[in-house]
Amino acid sequence: MRFLFKPGWVAFVLVVIGFAVACYTLLAPWQFRRNAEREAQNDAIAASYAHRPAPLAELVPGPAPAPDMVWRQATVRGRYLPSDEALVRLRVVEGRPAFEVLTAFRTDEGRLVTVDRGYVRPGRGQQVADFAAAPDGPVTLTGRIRLDENDPQQRPPLTVDGRRQLYAADSRQLASVTGQPLTGGYLQLVDGQPGGLGVLPLPETDSGPFLSYAWQWLTFGAMALFGLVYFVRLELLQRRGGGPDPRAPAEPTDEPEPEVDTLAERYGKARF
Repeated sequence: MRFLFKPGWVAFVLVVIGFAVACYTLLAPWQFRRNAEREAQNDAIAASYAHRPAPLAELVPGPAPAPDMVWRQATVRGRYLPSDEALVRLRVVEGRPAFEVLTAFRTDEGRLVTVDRGYVRPGRGQQVADFAAAPDGPVTLTGRIRLDENDPQQRPPLTVDGRRQLYAADSRQLASVTGQPLTGGYLQLVDGQPGGLGVLPLPETDSGPFLSYAWQWLTFGAMALFGLVYFVRLELLQRRGGGPDPRAPAEPTDEPEPEVDTLAERYGKARF
């Protein structure tokens, strides 16, 4: 087994073991988590159809919605604050670029919430096209409760062509650019609501490929370990039962040396 300590074998063993460890501790668990998240999302969307819309104050009595309230339909009455608005950039809706419109909303109880009015398509040069402003006066809205998003890159808000723009649908960022003390989370409008724009579709409710991907990573890890054992065993067999070493001296034999009968010897015998 001393051959395993050679640099080539050491590198090979480390790569195979590292890959197998990654499969079992990172890649497969990651896919299992994504599958669990998708199942929880599907269950929440299905449950939202089983409950009638309820007042937002009842579903979200605290400063932010609880995770089990996500996708539930809530109603709220109050007024839009059209000047306290921002766009969420770099969105994709139904396979095409879009902006989402977040507008602050003051309820009749004095609570300030964020309303996602829907999406608008960009105009020429990917700039924001004109869209309908939020209506004045009291309105009653129905929407789905959503949690605040997080921008992984932590990019700050910016202003383009006089419009505030964000990189995530996040009430905290909208509060920072408008100065309004907005509560956490936001309300995503359903179809046919006052001030609504393009209706955001619900996520797909299929289970997705995550579970099969997880089992594939587990299989790949097992195959890598099996391959390592196979090649080590093959190397051992070749070293124990292989052919003679070409560098070893030839062993003597008892067979007599063949007589040499060259033309020169024949010539010499004939002459003398």
